[in-house]
Amino acid sequence: MELLPWGVNRVANSALGVIPAVVALAYLAQAGDTLPRLVACLALIGFTVIAVRGYRLGVRCEHGTLVVRGYVRTLVIARESITGITDFPAVRWTTPRGRERWTPITAFMTNANEGSASQLHKLRAVGKLRQWAKR
Repeated sequence: MELLPWGVNRVANSALGVIPAVVALAYLAQAGDTLPRLVACLALIGFTVIAVRGYRLGVRCEHGTLVVRGYVRTLVIARESITGITDFPAVRWTTPRGRERWTPITAFMTNANEGSASQLHKLRAVGKLRQWAKR
C-alpha cells in the first residue's frame, strides 16, 4: 500500500527545492567567475534533489516493512519493530539492539492554513498506516 499526499500537496512539498533552484539558476546565468559559478551549480544540484524528494514524500507499506521517504533520507523499518504511530505524525520503533527511535512522516504533517479536505486526507492516511502497523 502506498500512501501519498494529494497532487497539490506534492507540488507544494517540492517548492522547498524548486524556488531556491530557480534562484540558483538565475545566479548561475549572471555569475562571471569560476568559483561563484561552481557554487551556483552545486546549489542547483542540491535544491533539485530536494525538489524531487519533496515531490516523492510518502510512505509505502509492504508485507514486512515500512518505507518512509523524507526530504533527506529514505528509511526502511521492519513491521515488528514498530511500537506506534503518533499524532505528529511519526513512527515510533525499536532497533534490533533495543534502542527506541522516532521517525517523522513529513508527508502527512498538517498546517492550520491548509484546506480541511487536505487535512482530512492526511489524517485518513495516518489512520490507514496505524491499521497496517497493528496487523
